[in-house]
Amino acid sequence: MKQFEKDLNAVLKELKALTRKTEGMVKKVDKLEKAKVPKKAKAKAKVKVKSAKKKIVKKATAIDTVFAIIKKSRKGVDAATLKKKTGFDNKKMWNNINMLKMKGKVKSISRGVYVKV
Repeated sequence: MKQFEKDLNAVLKELKALTRKTEGMVKKVDKLEKAKVPKKAKAKAKVKVKSAKKKIVKKATAIDTVFAIIKKSRKGVDAATLKKKTGFDNKKMWNNINMLKMKGKVKSISRGVYVKV
């Protein structure tokens, strides 16, 4: 009988040790799960930022605005009208028109009047 009690006590000690180990493992697993949740949230946030970047619309440059005004008119646009519509000064207008001429998108039909080619 005494041997049986000793064996039961030994088994009881081993069971207590195993329960402590399993409780420790459960705590570690909980910590790992909590640590994983914010990382997933950050990854989702990054995905949202990437999709937002794709939606950014390209701004029109000064050359694009000048060309759009010239393209709309059939008879041509004079320099004064371009100046009014864009608000650019003389030098900026001259630079934009010359760039459009070099690219072959615009030609002048008379002095200060420009038409789309």
